[in-house]
Amino acid sequence: QYKRGQDDPESEDEVYEVVDLTEYARRHQWWSRVFGNNSGPIAEKYSVATQLMMGGVSGWCAGYLFQRVGKIAATAVGGGFLLLQIANHSGYVQVDWKKVEKDVNKAKKHLKKKANKAAPELNTFIEEATDFIKRNIVLSSGFVGGFFLGLAS
Repeated sequence: QYKRGQDDPESEDEVYEVVDLTEYARRHQWWSRVFGNNSGPIAEKYSVATQLMMGGVSGWCAGYLFQRVGKIAATAVGGGFLLLQIANHSGYVQVDWKKVEKDVNKAKKHLKKKANKAAPELNTFIEEATDFIKRNIVLSSGFVGGFFLGLAS
């Protein structure tokens, strides 16, 4: 707790509670609201057909969006690179490729340092996701199937 005015004798004493947001987020995860608590599989709450349908529909939507966004991103990156090469070849733009390479290597080192620091949270997330998939294998199977159908459409 933090007490306002503890150093200032003229201010009124007000007590504020400090909330740890990381702990709050861990306790109030979105899937807990949708699927219930983490104590058991979803099978206790929904039938197998319902689980397959939920997983399949959500997987299809994710696959479809992944496909569309992937095509748009690839087109944007490829088109931008092509325009840069045309502008460079035509003399409109002079690219210092040595500086680009140096900056890319610098960014790689920076990302490596950040990735090593974030590893504990990532490992925790992977463990929770693996546990969720194991406990809800029917829903997970439906999601994977739907995802592949969404990619194909």
